[in-house]
Amino acid sequence: MENIFRKEFIDQSLTSIDENTAKIKACMNQLDEKDIWFRHNQHVNSVGNIILHLCGNIRQYIISSLGGAPDIRERDIEFSTAGGFTNAELTAKWQDTIREAKTIIARVSPENLVRHRIVQGTEHSGISIIVHVTEHYSYHTGQIIFLTKLYKNIDMGFYTSPYLNKRNA
Repeated sequence: MENIFRKEFIDQSLTSIDENTAKIKACMNQLDEKDIWFRHNQHVNSVGNIILHLCGNIRQYIISSLGGAPDIRERDIEFSTAGGFTNAELTAKWQDTIREAKTIIARVSPENLVRHRIVQGTEHSGISIIVHVTEHYSYHTGQIIFLTKLYKNIDMGFYTSPYLNKRNA
């Protein structure tokens, strides 16, 4: 029974990551470098900053903590960077991070799911780490979608299914 729950948890986590990755990719395909690094004011991150932040967060939580790689994150740089990456370079960096993280998540053992470790000074189980990353990724995906709609004045078409208004059986 334990393996059934592990498989369902991992499958749903990876599905959530894949859904959000597709949405971010669609947004990145709409944006040019000017859009990617534009900040409305000092309190609003650019899409580029959000992508760098996602890479840093996913690397620290999944690749380092869950996967055992060294923690090389420099969080402040994720937010202070104001360029230096093209759309293609930023997209490649983000997609490489997602690919590596998904491999680690897919292979995580039941023991590693319940083992506790310290991330950013706080204790987390493997399950907590995966929940954090999928939730955090979803949150920032919404920001990227919003900024893309704002910059391009377009409907990204993510929510056009006729089933969205269907009631539960």
